[in-house]
Amino acid sequence: MHDDRRIIEDRIRRLLDRVVRPALYSAARPLDLSAWFVDGEPVPVSDALSALYEPFRIGSTWGAPWCTTWMRARAEIPADWAGRRVEAVFDLDFDLTKGPGGQAEGLVHDAHGAPLQGLHPYNRSVLLTPSATGGDRVDLLIELAANPPITGSAGVNTHYGSRETAGAGHLYRLQQAEIAVREDDVWHLVHDIEVLDELMHELPLGTGRRMEILHALRRAADAVDPADVPGTAAAARARLAAVLARPAHASAHRLSAVGHAHIDSAWLWPVRETVRKCARTFTNMTTLAQEYPELVFACSSAQQYAWMRERHPEVFARMKKAAADGNWAPVGGMWVEADGNLPGGEALARQLVYGRRFFAEEFGIEQKGVWLPDSFGYTAAYPQLARLAGAEWFLTQKLSWNETNKLPHHTFDWEGIDGT
Repeated sequence: MHDDRRIIEDRIRRLLDRVVRPALYSAARPLDLSAWFVDGEPVPVSDALSALYEPFRIGSTWGAPWCTTWMRARAEIPADWAGRRVEAVFDLDFDLTKGPGGQAEGLVHDAHGAPLQGLHPYNRSVLLTPSATGGDRVDLLIELAANPPITGSAGVNTHYGSRETAGAGHLYRLQQAEIAVREDDVWHLVHDIEVLDELMHELPLGTGRRMEILHALRRAADAVDPADVPGTAAAARARLAAVLARPAHASAHRLSAVGHAHIDSAWLWPVRETVRKCARTFTNMTTLAQEYPELVFACSSAQQYAWMRERHPEVFARMKKAAADGNWAPVGGMWVEADGNLPGGEALARQLVYGRRFFAEEFGIEQKGVWLPDSFGYTAAYPQLARLAGAEWFLTQKLSWNETNKLPHHTFDWEGIDGT
């Protein structure tokens, strides 16, 4: 019997990448741009609101290493877009082959300087209105961060790690800045295909469900007219509805996904950049919580909350509201996700005392756990310290990295030196 599985799988990926995804936006207008270049350390948004801007356009370069460019972006939504979802879409010169940490990023503000949402390679659009009236004014202020790639191939450090050696040439070239109409049926079709395609490739070859998904994807592909993707996306989605709705077998576990953004408080960038990364991430998550009320996002490190309280009080207020609404879960009860090897007992005790006190005072929460997913090792005294602090559980994923001792369990009781 002829096996056409690979042919269909390749067809689905080509359809998604070359036909469906490019049809996500059906109409677009360029934003009117101007820029203010800031050398050295970042400045507060109040300075950017009163600065003098120069004309800027698509294709212009921006951003010496570690420097900031403030960009104004203005437009008027056309009258014939009335009733449509309109977004601002940007490409700051993103590189999808690299992670979002060491490259161009941005924080979008409204005309008054209130933070709205972060920009990075996997989050390039900002909702302007879910239903335009036509003639709506768009006025955005965007802080662009020229974060350079510190590590090159094979983990070898580049000259960008120090301001003294990084140079003054611009790193990036603005590729896209426009307002656009999002085609909702196309957006949903993109995600339907992605979910089913990823699920299919996780299932064993030859299983009935994998083949069922494959042929549902083939039928959906048959329904898409490349010349009219928005007009045929709903019909394609209808052919996927049954396999999307089908549950796992009756004895399967039921899992709940909780979001988390692991942000090292001090890593391959200046600490001041960690503060800005927190603002971008936390505005994104609170924005998503407004659109998806079922979202739950776990966030650790009291220090990062304190930065928002001090530097971005609007963002901190959004975080507290999300927590009150059940979308935001403060976790960990430590001041930062501290190293587990070098600090002494007093330092670790202070991490727990000050972290737990912060969450109790700001959120009214008594933390019951220790959240340390990324420390390269843990002192055997941790159970004793954590229990004395009031913790009942400990979370990490770093044990899976161990090259010497392979732990046979994912969930277990950890006994400390003193028997705790």
